[in-house]
Amino acid sequence: MIVNLTRTTLAVATPVVPSHGALRPLGLEEVRITGGVWADRQAVNGRATLAHIEYWMEHEGWIGNFDAAAAGTVAAHRAGREFSDSEVYKLLEAMAWEVGRSDDAEVDARLESLVARIAAAQESDGYLNTQFGRPGQRARYSDLEWGHELYCFGHLFQAAVARLRTRPGATDGLVDVARRAADHVCATFGAGGLQRVCGHPEIEPALAELGRATGEQRYVDQAALFIARRGTGTLADIELGRSYYQDDVLVRAATVLQGHAVRANYLAAGAVDVAIETDDGELLAALTTQWENTVAHRTYITGGQGAHHSGESFGDDWELPPDRAYSETCAGVGSVMFSWRLLLAQGLPRYADLIERTLYNVVATSPSHEGTAFFYTNTLHQRRPGTAPATDVAVPRATSSLRAPWFAVSCCPPNVARLFASLGAYVATVDDAGLQIHQYVPAQIRTHLTDSRALDVDVETDYPHDGRIRIVVRTSHDEPWTLSLRVPAWATGATLTTPGESPAPAVPGTTRVTRAFKAGDVVELQLPVGPRVVVPDARIDAVRGCVAVERGPEVLCLESVDLAEAGAVRDADVGHVRLTSRDSVREVDGQVVARFEVDAPAAAAWPYEDVDPDGDRRTTAVVETPLIAYHDWANRGPSTMRVWLPST
Repeated sequence: MIVNLTRTTLAVATPVVPSHGALRPLGLEEVRITGGVWADRQAVNGRATLAHIEYWMEHEGWIGNFDAAAAGTVAAHRAGREFSDSEVYKLLEAMAWEVGRSDDAEVDARLESLVARIAAAQESDGYLNTQFGRPGQRARYSDLEWGHELYCFGHLFQAAVARLRTRPGATDGLVDVARRAADHVCATFGAGGLQRVCGHPEIEPALAELGRATGEQRYVDQAALFIARRGTGTLADIELGRSYYQDDVLVRAATVLQGHAVRANYLAAGAVDVAIETDDGELLAALTTQWENTVAHRTYITGGQGAHHSGESFGDDWELPPDRAYSETCAGVGSVMFSWRLLLAQGLPRYADLIERTLYNVVATSPSHEGTAFFYTNTLHQRRPGTAPATDVAVPRATSSLRAPWFAVSCCPPNVARLFASLGAYVATVDDAGLQIHQYVPAQIRTHLTDSRALDVDVETDYPHDGRIRIVVRTSHDEPWTLSLRVPAWATGATLTTPGESPAPAVPGTTRVTRAFKAGDVVELQLPVGPRVVVPDARIDAVRGCVAVERGPEVLCLESVDLAEAGAVRDADVGHVRLTSRDSVREVDGQVVARFEVDAPAAAAWPYEDVDPDGDRRTTAVVETPLIAYHDWANRGPSTMRVWLPST
């Protein structure tokens, strides 16, 4: 059940504002990321990625679909997949958060122009979709299994929430478009309407948040209806089974996430919203169990989720093959959505731990350093050097072995863009006791406690390159308040230094400092970010006998580019190496290096012999080579790569 309830009606520029919970989220107007890794990512996102996405959506005709719908010609000229409307809405959301973050007038103008084209296509009863409902097209809601109509509405609603919270006085009409569409959904799918759900969950968290942002309780109620119907078999059975779109088991009866990984996370996020707004402790407990079991049994070391290319789905427990990992970028975004809602509800640091892992090792891995090419899937073992994709055409999503500028299904680029633009909202929260910092970035936090006391704090750090995190208090108070800092689960040996005191151990979890802080007080958390060698659970068959290396929150990998530079490695094949010992992993001048034996296996007509498997192994070289952050791989041309390293 929810504890330490903190009621709030504050409108802040953040994606999620529950009516109550353990923690109150802070918005973009309260937290500004000022430097470091994430500031760089946000700058590239605002400067390059948004324009890149907009260009490709125009190029592919996805934005033009709205023009054609308004002109009555869309049946003959529609471009893209049935869900392409949703990608345009995600771009709108990313633009809205970027305007809230940077006050970029040029992005704001482009957003307004885009809204005008979308609004022109809306029908008189609020329905808005370019794939269905017009002469020459299939009827509305005639294919709820695959049509994605409600899914598209969901992304429209989330774009409107972003606009409402970052520019509440905007006159572009986006919020009005969304409200008319939401009214249509409630009228069509309410208690007396179609007793159906969408094959792709997404409208559930979107309706709940639109209800919170506008004060319309019926939107929240409709989200609750969709959650209650899920698992009752309203969707047709398919070859992949109803579990593919989570329509085989009631949400409150499920014990683990299953089926399509993006759909499962979006549904879980919406179910948390409903559980909070309806004070449904049983539903929240079920979702907590689902999160726990999914993290314990079905999540990659990177935080990635989805082991099957078929169905883009979770595998069974412990089924986590590195070379066949699907680990869709959008599933990572969905995982962040799910974990963040549980964090706000319960205040437990484990949720922020998974968010951090997923941000650094899935979300940050997708875009290139330039922000104009993307991974759709995120393998943990690339066996053959990738093939450079064409730069002037969209490529199939799962066959791109290097980052591609665009996909025929390009849900991931705008999903990454909207998360990066709103990232400041995931850094910190407040409650009745004080301030909690969940993600460590250079930042200015300018907020107030729940008793209205102003609170100014600066975070100074070069994390994750360095483990030193300084929290500088800028305001004085006569009454004490509590500063809470997350100590990641991997950070055994962390220390905390408070004003006038010597460093003291800070065990993984949450460390708290309660005092009447004065302006200039500094609290310093030191996290041990040196390299760590970790082993997999023995039940993960695919990586038994291997180890992985982590440094701070980053998963590291071996890339063939570095093997080639180390010399004496024919074809720089990461499949021919074995870590000589765990002790060989060390850090030298900020670079993690490891020593490997390079094998030259003997040719054989049959790969199975009744002998010692090491008997015919020939070591041709021993090399010391760098390991790099997984999110940086494939930025230096075609290569092979692996996260899990065979160990001698």
